[in-house]
Amino acid sequence: MDEVPAAATTVPLAAFPIVGIGASAGGLEAFEAFFRACPADTGMAFVLVPHLDPGHESLLTEILQRTTAMPVVQALDQVTVAADHVYIIPPNREMSILHGVLQLSLPELARGMRMPIDAFLRSLAEDQAERAIGIILSGTATDGTLGLRAILGAGGVCMVQEPATAKYDGMPQSAINAGYVTHILPAEKMPAMLLEVARQSAFRLALPPVRTEKAVSGMNQILLQLRSSTGHDFSLYKKSTIGRRIERRMAQQGIEDMAVYARFLKDNPSETQKLFKELLINVTSFFRDPNAFIALKDTILPPMLAGKPASYVFRVWVAGCASGEEAYSIAIVLLELLDEIKAKHEQELSVQIYATDLDDDAIAVARVGHYPPNIAQDVTPERLHRFFTKDEAGYKVKKDIRDLVVFAVQSVIKDPPFTKLDLLSCRNLMIYLEPEQQNRLIPTFHYALKPGGVLFLSASESITSQPELFSALDRKWKFYRAVHSGTSTAAQTTSYASWTADSHGNAPREVMNKAKEINFDDLTRRVLLQSYAPASVVTDLKGNILYVYGDTGRFLRPAPGQATLNVVEMAREGLQLDLRKIFLNDPAQSTPTLNREVSVKTNGGFSTVSFSVRRMPTQQGVAGVEANGNLLLVSFQDVAEPIKHPRRRRGKTAIEPAEQQHVEQLERELAYARESQQASTEEQQAFNEELKSTNEELQSANEELQSSNEELETSKEELQSLNEEIVTVNSELNAKIEQLSDMQNDMKNLLDSINTGTIFLDRHLIIRRYTPAAVKVYRLIASDVGRPLADIKSAIEGDDLLVDLQTVHDTLIPIEREVRTTDGLWYLARMQPYRTLDNVIAGVVLTFTEVTAFKLASDEVRRAHGLAEGIINTVSEPLIVLDKALQVVSASRSFYQHFQVTATETVGRKIYDLGNGQWNIPTLRQLLEDLLPQRQALDGYVVEHDFPGLGPRRMVLNARRIAPTPGNTESILLAMVAVVAIEPLEKP
Repeated sequence: MDEVPAAATTVPLAAFPIVGIGASAGGLEAFEAFFRACPADTGMAFVLVPHLDPGHESLLTEILQRTTAMPVVQALDQVTVAADHVYIIPPNREMSILHGVLQLSLPELARGMRMPIDAFLRSLAEDQAERAIGIILSGTATDGTLGLRAILGAGGVCMVQEPATAKYDGMPQSAINAGYVTHILPAEKMPAMLLEVARQSAFRLALPPVRTEKAVSGMNQILLQLRSSTGHDFSLYKKSTIGRRIERRMAQQGIEDMAVYARFLKDNPSETQKLFKELLINVTSFFRDPNAFIALKDTILPPMLAGKPASYVFRVWVAGCASGEEAYSIAIVLLELLDEIKAKHEQELSVQIYATDLDDDAIAVARVGHYPPNIAQDVTPERLHRFFTKDEAGYKVKKDIRDLVVFAVQSVIKDPPFTKLDLLSCRNLMIYLEPEQQNRLIPTFHYALKPGGVLFLSASESITSQPELFSALDRKWKFYRAVHSGTSTAAQTTSYASWTADSHGNAPREVMNKAKEINFDDLTRRVLLQSYAPASVVTDLKGNILYVYGDTGRFLRPAPGQATLNVVEMAREGLQLDLRKIFLNDPAQSTPTLNREVSVKTNGGFSTVSFSVRRMPTQQGVAGVEANGNLLLVSFQDVAEPIKHPRRRRGKTAIEPAEQQHVEQLERELAYARESQQASTEEQQAFNEELKSTNEELQSANEELQSSNEELETSKEELQSLNEEIVTVNSELNAKIEQLSDMQNDMKNLLDSINTGTIFLDRHLIIRRYTPAAVKVYRLIASDVGRPLADIKSAIEGDDLLVDLQTVHDTLIPIEREVRTTDGLWYLARMQPYRTLDNVIAGVVLTFTEVTAFKLASDEVRRAHGLAEGIINTVSEPLIVLDKALQVVSASRSFYQHFQVTATETVGRKIYDLGNGQWNIPTLRQLLEDLLPQRQALDGYVVEHDFPGLGPRRMVLNARRIAPTPGNTESILLAMVAVVAIEPLEKP
């Protein structure tokens, strides 16, 4: 079991969840469905990573802004994400996140199989740990799968669009098949689930919640149920780690109480298996921490391989290998080093790598050795070409790498370890164990390593609790050398005792006591066994090896194909047939002891081997085996060839003539047979050389075809990526077209609803578009679009408007004119420049507004006004018209003559301000401001006043309030019926 390092959880977390959403082809519709259903106040930040055309400006920001009230912006470098905001990756950029700040960079490849979604989601998992949320929407290929794996391993939430609702289901289905999904929903239902997930404590609090006694009891019940159903004890795993995953499964089932969930597990065995898989999240990658593997190749391994004999087998154990990426990474590094050693004409070494994990599904994936194309982010192109075979679904590990690794299901906690190891890699496993379990595991690793063997841990792990067992080789990348001394004996004994412990992990007291004193009887027995006991294996009745004693390499070897520990399958040529006969028959019913001598092929020749099969006596306390005596001991021993001494007789040996003749005949036949055999051998050698030459030619042709196939695959990937980008651009353009179509429909209905004729002209006064009302002035039909306006006959009397239109285009000054058509209608023609959104002059707009009624009314008003002025001017009494504010609107000719003023000095001024204030008469004020507002008319109102230049006058005033007409204000008509002097004027 391999997971995201704990260091990823030590970075400062944002105060809100950050949601990374990836999509490719068909993603626009999914984005719109998601944000239409998403409230504007979720308290989350959304970062969108679609596949965009690097050479095309994206319209996604503008399109999505219409579907949500949250601000939608294109991401900028070094911008800090904020809650309730939407950020979209720009075209031709790669994006990651560090401490909640977006980091943009130029991609290394402009096109091809770029994985921007994986890159961002992996950085989001490292940056935000359990607060990270990953969502994969519609798209092709597999981008996003590895990103979800990282988020799931960090304790975050992973959602994918339900494949049936996705326009393209490649990306969602890839994540589902890989098993890295917590929720499968349609896009429109995801926001509601996000709000439900946000209620969990992991998203509300920066610190882990304090668990009550009831919660602790419920968790213990769940762990007991797991141990009962699966046989694996998680009680010594860190509670914070398994607690989050248990809560995640509880949320899936809608259960909030752990005790209730424990009862649910008892009634639903399938849920127990799902929870077990949830606790075994397998998150790893090729060459994780690349600098650590550089140190392994350049610094750690070369001294370990130097000076080893040609027959040496370099043994490696990768504990917690997950889906095998780390085991294959070590195999690649070792194979590269062995090739370098071989190129220097040094010794050839063998490598055997054992890779184990608790998850049988992950081991099945590792055995197949097939990985998605996303691994190109972690493996260099040179290594991909050399160690992988590419196909449509991704990359498959080549046979020479696959043969180096043996995968098996094993628990490093309860199962015995591999021994005599040169290198032991266990990375990102112990960080999820309690210190008590770590202290048990470190001595186990020490026991498994040879003196001088190397332990390889992750950057977040250490062996500080037991420093006497290891010495540091590289503290930064956590390489430790095993130190075997007297002080480590107790630790090794304790480690051995832990494998034979009972279900509660308590070692038998007898074993512990034996470590405190030297047992000479046991020591003597061990020495005698090592010196004289034959190599043996203990098997069950089916031949499965349970224990190996001594060096069995001359008799057994790993069988080709899938790894097996069956003694029949592993037997060398000569042994296999006899062993198969024994185990095909029922060994329990056969003879208790069998002894046979057979000829076994070893090292290219045959040697005589004696092997025996014995039934072992019943023993109590053998872990994992029923104590009923169903164990067999198979022993092997070389048989020395007897030295044959020729018989010596005194005198000559008596041989009969017939016998002598027969011997000579046999010798001749033997010589002839040898010659024939020699000739056949030479012919066979020549044939083999021809076959070898042909094979080399076929191999060369195969390499060329493989190279061509890889080039075609690369071209296919680039075309696929380009197709995804085109689909995205096409979706954006379709959305834009729909928007423009809606705007065009709105504009058409707007123009049709107003009774204004409009003609749009280009720079050359060619008709671009017109409204139906314009045909009343210009006789236009649909086919006239694209013709010059000068070709169209207008109904305007007199000069047409072409000169004015050209003037407006040249000077950019609008022009208005009243024009009359031949049918007697009047129009107000407005001509103004046609400006685009970019303020570019692209023609002229000509509008016609019918003003016939206004024109006729205006003429009537002018005639009435002229008539009124004529009447007023023919009356001998002075008259004056005031508006509501007592300003002079007009005055009669007799007024100007009598009071010796002009129209310029009178019209537009308040009556009180005329002249030098001579009309500021208190009695007049009383008339106009107090009496007249209360009455409609006043007659015979007498006013006396001394006018400068005229002298004292007595005036009889008549006043009328003129009721307003629609569109006019109230007026006052003031008539001075009699104006007489009070005293005779002085003569000059």
